[in-house]
Amino acid sequence: MSTTWLTGATIIDGSGNRPVENCAIAFHGGRIVAIGGTAPDDAEIVDCSGLTLTPGLIDAHVHLGGSSDLGPSLRRQISVAELAADMFASCGQALDGGFTTVRDCGGVDGGLAGVVASGKVRGPRILTSGPIQCQTGGHGHLASEWEPTSDWSDHDIPGLRCMSLLSDGPHEMRKNVRETFRRGADFLKLCVTGGVVSTHDKLTDTQFTVDEIAVAVEEASARGTYVTVHAHNNIGIRNAVAAGAKCVEHGSDIDDATAELMAANGVALVPTLAVVQALSDNAAAAGLPDSVSGRIGAMMQGQIDGLLAARAAGVRVGLGSDLIGADQSGRGMELVLRARVETPMAALVSATRINADILGIGDEVGTIEVGKTADLVAFRGDPLVEPEIFADRERIALVVQNGRVVKDRR
Repeated sequence: MSTTWLTGATIIDGSGNRPVENCAIAFHGGRIVAIGGTAPDDAEIVDCSGLTLTPGLIDAHVHLGGSSDLGPSLRRQISVAELAADMFASCGQALDGGFTTVRDCGGVDGGLAGVVASGKVRGPRILTSGPIQCQTGGHGHLASEWEPTSDWSDHDIPGLRCMSLLSDGPHEMRKNVRETFRRGADFLKLCVTGGVVSTHDKLTDTQFTVDEIAVAVEEASARGTYVTVHAHNNIGIRNAVAAGAKCVEHGSDIDDATAELMAANGVALVPTLAVVQALSDNAAAAGLPDSVSGRIGAMMQGQIDGLLAARAAGVRVGLGSDLIGADQSGRGMELVLRARVETPMAALVSATRINADILGIGDEVGTIEVGKTADLVAFRGDPLVEPEIFADRERIALVVQNGRVVKDRR
């Protein structure tokens, strides 16, 4: 097998360093083996002149199990075959959008990750939390109000999707997270406050006790992994930090004191702006009632204020889209929105190096370095000058994953 050389590109390595123009990257056996230099005569040359190369993008908050209209999918109005087809389509869309790794924060089990890893389905590397852990009537318990709680598990599709497991008390939490790991989870996701698409709660609700959260943290630590939490209000975040959680999703109410507490305890933040915009524009497109749009309120500005407070306190701030529904092709919009809040470079670093670090795979991906996995994306133009390029799939000319060219539209 010959070494592949990508030549002539401008390289942004994901570290935050300045771009390097007219540079080459060589990879062999799935690993980057050289940056710069001249390709030998027997090399496979891929001309990337005029393109900008970055590390493969990482979306740290996805819901591939929610790739169909959410309401109908939970009422059995969509066949299992169609649910699976929609998930597979979302996987392909993510890869074509330049996302070579995603972290699924609830809804699928190891089955989907396995068929993608095997090559049977095109898609990104998937790290999954398996089913979300939530309390009865909490965020993640998406049953209709009239449906008995005992029927919730009937929505599960073994090997494909399980939206959530319900725990009330430390004993049930321990049993459910052990079951979640048995199904192939890489980490755990808990809901410690209410949420936008909730059926039975409010955003201001605080969910799970510190003792309940701590059990999940204990079980995750025993497996060398971590707990992340869906959280909007500061009380829920503080409970999670006290229990030992290592990441917060959304964080739309983070104040300076909470940000400082998170920084002191090494807790990361993953804001999710794209879903707020999408649901504000058209909740029905995700198969949700229009009333969802009314629950969003000032959440966009709240997340922006929270991420800026977190940055100022020294918190690692990652990036996630949190898209749900049948059309999940707009993941790149998260970088566009973040570029407007900070800078295009900060958005890119969050989507590469910082996300890789939060996911615990920073030794393998996230930056362009010799020895790391060859996950690369080539854009037509300079996304640091035109950040809208991040969301323009037509301007994503080349995607390399694990040293294989999986999209080539040069």
